[in-house]
Amino acid sequence: MPASRQRTLGSDVTLDGIGVHSGESSRLTFRPAPPGSGVRFRRTDLPGEPEIPADLDHVAGTELGTSLQAGEATVLTVEHVLAALAARYVDNAILDLSGPEPPIRDGSFKDFLEAVESVGVVEQEEEARVLVVRSPVYVEGGKGVSYVCAPHEGYRISATIDFEHPTIGRQFGSWDFGRGAFGLEIAPARTFGFKAQAEALQARGLARGASLENTIVLDDDGVMNDGLRFPDEFVRHKVGDMIGDLSLLGSRIRGHVVAQRPSHDGNVRLARALREHAQFEGAPRLEAADIMQYLPHRYPMLLVDRIVAFERGNRIVGLKNVTINEPFFQGHYPGHPIMPGVLIIEAMAQVGGLLLMDHVEDPEDKVVYFLSLDDVKWRRPVLPGDQVLFELELLQFRRGICKMQGVGRVDGNVVAEAKLMARVMDR
Repeated sequence: MPASRQRTLGSDVTLDGIGVHSGESSRLTFRPAPPGSGVRFRRTDLPGEPEIPADLDHVAGTELGTSLQAGEATVLTVEHVLAALAARYVDNAILDLSGPEPPIRDGSFKDFLEAVESVGVVEQEEEARVLVVRSPVYVEGGKGVSYVCAPHEGYRISATIDFEHPTIGRQFGSWDFGRGAFGLEIAPARTFGFKAQAEALQARGLARGASLENTIVLDDDGVMNDGLRFPDEFVRHKVGDMIGDLSLLGSRIRGHVVAQRPSHDGNVRLARALREHAQFEGAPRLEAADIMQYLPHRYPMLLVDRIVAFERGNRIVGLKNVTINEPFFQGHYPGHPIMPGVLIIEAMAQVGGLLLMDHVEDPEDKVVYFLSLDDVKWRRPVLPGDQVLFELELLQFRRGICKMQGVGRVDGNVVAEAKLMARVMDR
């Protein structure tokens, strides 16, 4: 792994072309961004130039590519661009995009990587966020799809794909990206598709920009292009897609991913499982005793057990273990115990209160009062034995009043979400 400071781009660099699915022309400009801001797409062709964070909470689709959405703004097929940034450990960047989809270029990751390398990367003052896998994390799907991520000193991906087409068949590859394998072994590998499916895909609005210039196309006889760049180019491209999709965690990864039949959907599911079960370095980790130094609540109203991730002035992730011994289960649906919805939101607010304490002097002498709740939604019940992961993002902080957006998840599934407004006051 490289030095632990965050990185951004040295200067601007632009690529253009057409989108592989939309078929529309677009221009993509990579720009530097401040520490802690993450990677964000900015739709410069839309009113107000809305930004779309490249993170798991904004994934809108995973069919034949990973798409993101914020409000009405979307961006398609982001994985190639994100893989190139992740390969050079770029934590913060603005990606100005003049259309619905980045240009596909030659169908590989190479042009994006070369663009990043042409302007270089610069280290920033803030410490980088690193996800460290301490124990195996498993994800399974249908049709033989499975993943395991195990402890490893670097970042390795091993993958097996299996297609009935004789040109592909069963392929396996394993690369350690802490040793610079991406540029030589993965970046040139192109996306691929099947001629027999092209007409049906185009009728559904997909693959409208695909051609032999940007896609390996297979018919019944084999590859229709001039040839392959690697005999196992197919599995190499799948691994590159995994790097891009897993970068939606918003952190670097220290672990070994082993995938059987990886897909964009499976990659995103693995990323969500890693977010819940792995540990992050580069941010303080608070246990219950530490939390009580900052929150005025005590049993039975202290509803935060641990802070597992913290990005200064931007984002916080807290954990609540729900047990059958919770006092509210004695009177709330006693024959069918369900955590009260108002307490789920209260736990979310307490996690948010800890995020605000980073913005004030002498936080031990302050208290957070919540002023309003908007767009509150409860998606599914929280039961004894559940572990609720609350993630809050700071939207605005002015003159002691802040706006936050929060979401609670159990096993990757959203159980509640809300927008909160609060004021920091003297005790």
